[in-house]
Amino acid sequence: MCYDGCVGNPSRPVLWRDCVAGLAVFGLYLAVDALHTPARRELADRNAHRIFDLEQWLAIDVERPLNRWLESQALLATLANYEYAFTYIVSAFALLFWLYFRRRAEYARARDSFLLLNILAIACFALFPVTPPRLLPELGFTDTVVAGHTWGSWGSSLVSGANQLAAVPSLHVGWALWVSVVLARVSGGWIVQVLSALHVGLTTYVIVATANHFVLDAVIAVAFVAVSIQLVDRWYARPPVVPPADAFFLHIEKAGIPQQVGGMVVFRPRADGGPDLAAVRELVQGELAHLPRFQQRLDLPGRWRRARWVDSPVDWDWHVTERTIPGTDPDGLGEPEGREAGAGAAMTPAAVARRVDGISRVVTDLAAEVLSKDRPLWRLVLVRDPEAGAIGVVLLLHHVVADGIGTVVQALRLLRPTIDLPVAERKPPSWGTTVAGTAAGLAQLAADAQPKGTLPDDCVRRVFTVCSLDLETVRAVARSHRARVTDVLLSVTVTALQRLRPDLGERLRGQIRVAVPLMVRDPTSGAEGNSTAAVMIDIPLTAATPAQRLSEIRTRSDRLHSGTRALASHVVMDRVLRLLPEPAVGAFARSVYGGRFFHAIVSNMAGPELAMTFANMPITQVFPILPSAPGVPLVAGVLSWNGALGIGLSVDPALLDARAVAAELPDVLAELADTTFVSDKRP
Repeated sequence: MCYDGCVGNPSRPVLWRDCVAGLAVFGLYLAVDALHTPARRELADRNAHRIFDLEQWLAIDVERPLNRWLESQALLATLANYEYAFTYIVSAFALLFWLYFRRRAEYARARDSFLLLNILAIACFALFPVTPPRLLPELGFTDTVVAGHTWGSWGSSLVSGANQLAAVPSLHVGWALWVSVVLARVSGGWIVQVLSALHVGLTTYVIVATANHFVLDAVIAVAFVAVSIQLVDRWYARPPVVPPADAFFLHIEKAGIPQQVGGMVVFRPRADGGPDLAAVRELVQGELAHLPRFQQRLDLPGRWRRARWVDSPVDWDWHVTERTIPGTDPDGLGEPEGREAGAGAAMTPAAVARRVDGISRVVTDLAAEVLSKDRPLWRLVLVRDPEAGAIGVVLLLHHVVADGIGTVVQALRLLRPTIDLPVAERKPPSWGTTVAGTAAGLAQLAADAQPKGTLPDDCVRRVFTVCSLDLETVRAVARSHRARVTDVLLSVTVTALQRLRPDLGERLRGQIRVAVPLMVRDPTSGAEGNSTAAVMIDIPLTAATPAQRLSEIRTRSDRLHSGTRALASHVVMDRVLRLLPEPAVGAFARSVYGGRFFHAIVSNMAGPELAMTFANMPITQVFPILPSAPGVPLVAGVLSWNGALGIGLSVDPALLDARAVAAELPDVLAELADTTFVSDKRP
């Protein structure tokens, strides 16, 4: 599910594009066939004689006896003619359509090898024309197709000019063999394999006996099929490239702020102290098959080439570790934790706050460390309290691996019960709607000028802290004001910021621009990669009540939900940047992502709505971890989890006090809720 506008991004093959590609290849075949000249015919005849002479030297020239016998069998000759004319076409296209509708995972590879087979064959037709035996009367062959007036072949007027100088390779054998190889990969049934092999053998006999090809034409076709499939296999076996939408954050990180997303999970301590490090490593190891990026690192080939994902072993001593936080409160928030607040005892609010604060300090330290690119880009840290044992876990992934919701999806693999995070099903927009929406969105983005004010960006340090909001209260406020959950969160966040730093209003010319990431992830897509589009909203940074600010945001937030800006942003990130060289992608990323274009980030994500455990530890709270951008002092990641909204804050300490922001947000929500409920009770 998602609270706000999601944009569909279907990943399935587009049939009409494949049909256009097929027609283009067929047009290429017709263009080569149209090259017929007397000189070309002489060359083709010479090539045919060379092939036949080679067969005689190899003692495999069986064409004439097979042709003479078939000529004497009228019924068999007619059947052979029709087999030659149709079965290779029917079998190849039937397989492609079956793969498209029933085995979509195998379709793209098969399609590409089929197209390559035909392109290579057409290139051979153009460079090495060969006359078929039936057009060489001096060799004594009979054209059974012409003799039988086979409908649908050159024996009829329908295609009388086809296949004149295209004997090498035999595409009839090539297509039949290609079908057999693909079927062998996708279907293990021996009956299918036997029937497919019989079809290849029958086709080979028919092309020779009907005097359409030499034996070597079929042998050469085998080589073409092998080369086509091997080349495509090698292409698909290449390490996956890092798309520009993901590499975007590698370039941003060069500005000095590590780009890591993740989650901070807080446990309810157990009497036995919880799992040890070995148990946590065993849990992660058991899920690695479902977490491909956990076993891959970046291959950075150079400035001008795209990075790729390559296999890399997990360094357990680095990837899964533990840290112990002090058992006393270093900031004087309360009394030291003693045995009475330890495992198995009722915890006081002060004890809970100290432990959450301790885990937050661990996150601050971890998020400040740039993940080394020589190993998989993730870390998981088990956090312990000296009295209570395991009290939480921190999972961090580099932003190049996944976006916020993708990180949640991957983290769920480590939790129990195992669930799939539901994503709203949406019918993908039509081609016309996509084009019109993208054009409108691009125009809107172009019209969004840079904000009038900016904030200092010389501080790269960020402090992480958290707070919780009651989900039902937020939803009730949203319903009462006919707003959305994200609108309420924006009102609470901006109000808190304005109250803590009223002087920022003058610096920002009375208006703060907030980037709101919207999910554009397809329900069928994997958890890896970044599938979000950031849409900007300008909010007045003036002294106003939370209700007044929410009303103003509600009137301005249509841009978040119309879809056009999100669609255009996604097209730029996912499509346009693919056309640019990597240095240009980096320049684009550093120029548009940061304080020159927006001043805060508020990301609202939906998590599971049930209680879960990690390594048999009951989870009480979950807070998202999002990275900041240069010149952006406040990032608020919001995640709904089992009835609560956990907010993870990344704060620039040079401009804001992290604890003050975390304390102010619940107070602003309470004020907004009180105003809302009082208003609702009025007659």
